[in-house]
Amino acid sequence: MSDVDVVVIGAGQAGLSAAYHLRRRGFAPYDGFVVLDADAAPGGAWAHRSPSLRMATVHGFHDLPDFELPAPDPQAPAREVVPGYFAAYEARHALPVVRPVHVRSVSSRPDGRLLIESDAGSWSARALVNATGTWTRPFLPHYPGHFAGRQLHYADYRGPEEFAGQRVVVVGGGASAVQVLSEVAAVAETVWVTRTPPVFRDGPFSPEAGREAVAMVEQRVREGLPVRSVVSVTGLGPSVAFRRAKELGALERRPMFDRLTEHGIAWGEQELPVDAVIWATGFRPEITHLAPLGLRGPGGGIRMDGTQAAADPRIHLVGYGPSASTIGANRAGRSAAIAISHLLGEPAYAVG
Repeated sequence: MSDVDVVVIGAGQAGLSAAYHLRRRGFAPYDGFVVLDADAAPGGAWAHRSPSLRMATVHGFHDLPDFELPAPDPQAPAREVVPGYFAAYEARHALPVVRPVHVRSVSSRPDGRLLIESDAGSWSARALVNATGTWTRPFLPHYPGHFAGRQLHYADYRGPEEFAGQRVVVVGGGASAVQVLSEVAAVAETVWVTRTPPVFRDGPFSPEAGREAVAMVEQRVREGLPVRSVVSVTGLGPSVAFRRAKELGALERRPMFDRLTEHGIAWGEQELPVDAVIWATGFRPEITHLAPLGLRGPGGGIRMDGTQAAADPRIHLVGYGPSASTIGANRAGRSAAIAISHLLGEPAYAVG
């Protein structure tokens, strides 16, 4: 059992931001705080993205605090560039990342400390920053019927080559669906279906619109409702992937099908044979390990006050809800570190 002031779970953008700000506020690496990461190497979810996702088509990226991402080759794979940047960041700021560590549960001890149990041992802490993101919990909606062809979630998409010459259904109205369409439509026939009509933006996303979008998501977490992503309320803008998909004629949206059939999809009596279905239907927050704390409310979500769980001020969720973007994760990491330093006072284990 290792005793620390703060445990951070996850070494993606939000977790690294929180770790940086904890260190700046005097918490000593390893003794004062530790970052537990499930992956064997730096990179977070970026390390698992499709090799076909290039830096030119990344849907927004914001530098971590106090270290800019060196200007990358626009055609370099994001799954190589960003993990390399994260690795350099961990080394530059001497962040205490321990990996691979799979956290199984977080519970409250009788003495008021938190117990974090994992496959690599146990830690006790006075506060916790949960930065586990969503990548490990892809959401697959259920539709009636059985399809004999290939189905995969965006999390398992590895590029367009394997779909050459096929008819492919892409399900979803967000940036991930547009990325897939911009690639697959160059080598295959695509059919784009969404549950609701997509919202298109003609111009840049203004700061005012961004604040409004974040406020909408923030209101839901304050009320303890299931989280919606910021992207779900911003609409689709004129990104590189969007323009490419439009050039390929891939943005002619159809309504969601009623059911799957053995050889395709169907709307009422109309059936369309297809070879594959790619579900770009998003992700859910990975917070199952927090279940012993009983944070979920009657609305199905965790009611939040800023980054703090309203039911337990020791718990902070970053990269969650309104902070589930690279710039939002940075800000949330800073906010969590400030709140924790106020809650705990002087670190028990301070930087010397």
